[in-house]
Amino acid sequence: QVQLVESGGGLVQAGGSLRLSCGASGRTFSNYGMGWFRQAPGKEREFVAAVRWKGGNTNYADSVKGRFTISRDNAKSTVYLQMNSLKPEDTGVYYCAADLFGSGDARPTSYEYWGQGTQVTVSS
Repeated sequence: QVQLVESGGGLVQAGGSLRLSCGASGRTFSNYGMGWFRQAPGKEREFVAAVRWKGGNTNYADSVKGRFTISRDNAKSTVYLQMNSLKPEDTGVYYCAADLFGSGDARPTSYEYWGQGTQVTVSS
C-alpha cells in the first residue's frame, strides 16, 4: 500500500501562485510515477501533470503548460506542483496519484493509489 497526503491548497486571487505537495509513505517512492489530477464541481477528474518514475520526464495538460511545474524529491518521498499565473478555471480539488513504474500517463486508470485531495480556489 502507498499512502498519499496532499497539502498546500487554499484560496488565491487570479494571477497568483500556489505550491502543492504530496507526501508518500508505505513503499519505495522512487519506483512510482506520480501524477496530479483535478476535479471541478460537476466535472470529471482531469489530468494536470505527471512525472516518470525514473529519469524525470514530465507530461502536462495543454491547459497548464507554461504555468505549472511538477517535480519530485525522492529523498523526501514528495512530489510537488508549482502553480503560477492561476486562473479561475484552475479551481478544483487537486489529487496526487501513484503508478508503479509509471511513465507519466495522463489516464487516471493507470494509477493505483490516490490521495484525499486538497482544495484550490482561484478568485477572479
